[in-house]
Amino acid sequence: MLLEAPRSPLRPAELPDPEPGPGRVLVRVHVCAVCRTDLHVVDGELPDPKLPLVIGHQIVGTVEGGGERFESGDRVGVPWLGWTDGTCRYCRSGRENLCDGARFTGYQLDGGYAERVVADERFCFPIPVGYDDRQAAPLLCAGLIGYRSLGMTGDGERLGLYGFGASAHIIAQVAKHQGRTVFAFTRPGDEEGQRFARSLGADWAGGSDEAPPELLDAAIIFAPVGALIPAALAATAKGGVVVCAGIHMSDIPRFPYGLLWGERSVRSVANLTRRDGEEFLEFSPRIPVRTQVQSFPLEQANEALDAVRSGRIHGSAVLDV
Repeated sequence: MLLEAPRSPLRPAELPDPEPGPGRVLVRVHVCAVCRTDLHVVDGELPDPKLPLVIGHQIVGTVEGGGERFESGDRVGVPWLGWTDGTCRYCRSGRENLCDGARFTGYQLDGGYAERVVADERFCFPIPVGYDDRQAAPLLCAGLIGYRSLGMTGDGERLGLYGFGASAHIIAQVAKHQGRTVFAFTRPGDEEGQRFARSLGADWAGGSDEAPPELLDAAIIFAPVGALIPAALAATAKGGVVVCAGIHMSDIPRFPYGLLWGERSVRSVANLTRRDGEEFLEFSPRIPVRTQVQSFPLEQANEALDAVRSGRIHGSAVLDV
């Protein structure tokens, strides 16, 4: 399913099978989960994508050839971070997620809305035993970005999750495993989403226009809505942190300094590192994290994107290839 121009539907296309060069593996795609970042690419909110482009960066498949790290038939995951230079000051200081030369799967590199994909073997992850392909796919971005964001909240006991979608439904399980109290914020009036959050252990669930019953120690904003930053700050106790987990967000409205005062902080999370992936994929089966998925055939990729855009998916949408 090919993107030829921003703000246009994906179209079915026949492309030659990609050829793996040195250090790259050819992967037969089994499934690819749909991410809100895919929407940002399709909707033209992220600049200068490779065009034409195969989007998708939560890929699970089997190695068919190339590279040296994996054997043919190994099951691997291909995430958003697809390549870094390894030499810049960010890479050399353990912050490869900030590499200025980084290239991203399904953005500058063709991704997983296809039967086959070529990926840098250094940035592929073995998939844990115990997860089927569909369950594993959302771990590769929704899970990883959520895990990195959770780490930015420190040891705050009372955690707010704004936007209870693919990432939050995973990270709520991790936070409960860590003994935290979880407050889930959905779109106002989304009672089904609030029931879903409570079914995954949320101690409280309500609309993003509501105040939680207790002040939060930390909040993670998964929804790409800048107006949630002052709302989350108003719900956060002194010394707390508001973490913005998305790659794109609407403009942040003006707000009084009093919301930030009291040593509150706002910070963003960018991409992921391979260490994040290795830690999370080793840790998640021990909880165990379970993903809720709704499957679509590849040819219905546009319908899957629309379902994510409208908030009709509780959990993750996954394309069967």
